[in-house]
Amino acid sequence: MKIGLCGTMSVGKTTLVNALKETKEFKDYNFATERSKYLSNLGIPLNTDSTLKGQTVFLAERCAELMHENIITDRTIFDVMAFTQNAKSIAYQDKDAFEEYAKEFIREYDYIFYISPYGLPIEDNGVRETDEHYRDVIDFSITTLIKRYSHRAKKIEEISGSTEERIQQILNITGL
Repeated sequence: MKIGLCGTMSVGKTTLVNALKETKEFKDYNFATERSKYLSNLGIPLNTDSTLKGQTVFLAERCAELMHENIITDRTIFDVMAFTQNAKSIAYQDKDAFEEYAKEFIREYDYIFYISPYGLPIEDNGVRETDEHYRDVIDFSITTLIKRYSHRAKKIEEISGSTEERIQQILNITGL
């Protein structure tokens, strides 16, 4: 299965992927965690400063992940589209064209699990944006995109709770 976790920054997506690595149900899976720090060190602008080239790199990474048969990733096409929509340096017509292209890959996920930020504090990892308003804007964009393109997805579910509770929800929903 191809499983993607989606949500705004600092909701526990990477923590959850790392915890899923330790479960017997996913022992034969590939795991991908977002590499913002690495890409930032390459000079690729992030968050509101992101560029069309930078977002194209993020999209290419998500597409490369989808080439694996069994993959669990802590970002999805929805995340990339949301950050692209909110990048200040990308022209509106380029944002629209990017979304039009990127949406084609949504159907490749077997499951997308959305994680809401509500009630969760922002943790500063030195790379991610820590502005609460920006976090809410990204979340609004993600949820809007999910509503707009849910017909393209095989299965989208919201999960919540502790890491252990989220793991159990994923196992129950996927039937593992």
